[in-house]
Amino acid sequence: MNIIVLNGSPKGKTSVTLQYIHFLQKKFPEHSYEILHISKMIRKIENDEEYFGEILTKIADSEAVLWASPVYGFVIPSNYKRFIELINERDAKRYFHNKYTGFLSTSIHLFDHTAHNYMHSVCEDFGMNYVGSYSADMYDLLKAEERKNFIQFATSFFKTIEKRQITPRVFRRIDFNNMEYSPTPVNQQFELGNKNLLIVTDAEPMQSNLIKMTNRLQASFKGKTELVNLHNLKIKGSCLGCNQCTYDNKCVYEGKDEYIDFYNNKIISANILIIAGTIKDRYLSSLWKTFFDRSIFNGHLTLMLDKQVAYVISGPLSQIPNLRQILESYAQMANSNLVDIVTDEYENSSTIDNLLTKLAENIVTFDKENFIRPSTFLGVGGMKIFRDEVWGRFRFPFKAEHLIFKRHGFYDFPQNDFKVRIRNAIMLLLCKIPSFRKDLYANRLKDMMIKPFQKYL
Repeated sequence: MNIIVLNGSPKGKTSVTLQYIHFLQKKFPEHSYEILHISKMIRKIENDEEYFGEILTKIADSEAVLWASPVYGFVIPSNYKRFIELINERDAKRYFHNKYTGFLSTSIHLFDHTAHNYMHSVCEDFGMNYVGSYSADMYDLLKAEERKNFIQFATSFFKTIEKRQITPRVFRRIDFNNMEYSPTPVNQQFELGNKNLLIVTDAEPMQSNLIKMTNRLQASFKGKTELVNLHNLKIKGSCLGCNQCTYDNKCVYEGKDEYIDFYNNKIISANILIIAGTIKDRYLSSLWKTFFDRSIFNGHLTLMLDKQVAYVISGPLSQIPNLRQILESYAQMANSNLVDIVTDEYENSSTIDNLLTKLAENIVTFDKENFIRPSTFLGVGGMKIFRDEVWGRFRFPFKAEHLIFKRHGFYDFPQNDFKVRIRNAIMLLLCKIPSFRKDLYANRLKDMMIKPFQKYL
């Protein structure tokens, strides 16, 4: 079987993910594998149409396509995302149609599910037969049981393709006709006081809805506001995955473009951050993904840390719950307050006007009160995974991240609560007495659980 492997890691041959492909080559030598380093070669792919055509021809001649990538920021690296955009922009989906495919990722299992949902849905949009996915921890291949699991997945993957079996469709097709938004003049402004509000957008001239929404929202405030378009910011390249910044926050791009200065001088100082973008391929643009990926130089969480955050989105967000979850997770993981998300998915412009006005009002109100909405599982669960990894096996090389976690009190291990530990030890000992245990659980436990609330009621 002829398999094309599309490597999404910007590290190319030194990718951790690629080692899993080499393992497949060793265990299943009866198949041929051609590895294409998509992320590492994205500039050549983008600028050399002949080279892009050669890749498409190889995909067309293959029997299966295996996407393989690390998880970067809830999805995939920005260069990999750019490749998906090029396929759509150049009407090249036909080369993927009816091809059998799957997705292999390596990560620390931090929002790997949103990355898999994204890739699965994109493959279905390309008309591919999605066989399945495999989400490996970075170092699973070092464990005998995990190697066995991976072999079982690959065996099933190859068998499905060889038998030309039908694969189910999981994600609904997007059906969206953009209404042209015609805003009315702003008749109410909200006072920011001494607070700093920053709107960052990637709007292009043809994306009139996004431009009109951000302009109207900015006009709704009285005070210091700034709107910056990423297209006007010199960003030399995407995150290289080199990890040079993880020791002391020094990025390999330092002094070579405008990203770091903009981040340090504008993003960090903003009290309120509004992110505006148009949906492309079930996510935002690869430019936005580049912006998110590059923010790792200052720590994974500092982009939105402790801010009031809002999103202005042009596109069918309600049809892509995976993207909504990603946007919510960005905010919750950073202990910021997601005020709201406003889109242009409405039948009339007055509804959008009203939503933008309400958003502006809530931004000012919540900022004044320093309101941070409690996190759901997205923030709580995600932070626990990340906390444990930074504290443990990734203390090196993520020294800079470790210092951020210490400074902001993210190391909130429950085993450090000695009062609870002593209480648990005493109660577990007493519960060895059958009569005490029976009385406690039958007659007293419910009252004990609500007793601490009484002084507040």
